[in-house]
Amino acid sequence: MKVLITRFEGNFSVVEFPDMTFVDMLVSLIPEGAEEGDVLSIEIGKEKTESCKEKIKKLMDDLGRVAVQI
Repeated sequence: MKVLITRFEGNFSVVEFPDMTFVDMLVSLIPEGAEEGDVLSIEIGKEKTESCKEKIKKLMDDLGRVAVQI
């Protein structure tokens, strides 16, 4: 999905979606150097999602083992 940065307002940037709706997005989420009129791509990284899930599961399993030992 691509969104258009329409303007900046304080800590927010206003972005326009393809359906012509507008959403306030924290400036901290916008890549450094982006300007009004720039187009941002938003995509889902399934591989990264799966690796994060595996990492969280491992951490939770490790935490469970530590809790049982206490």
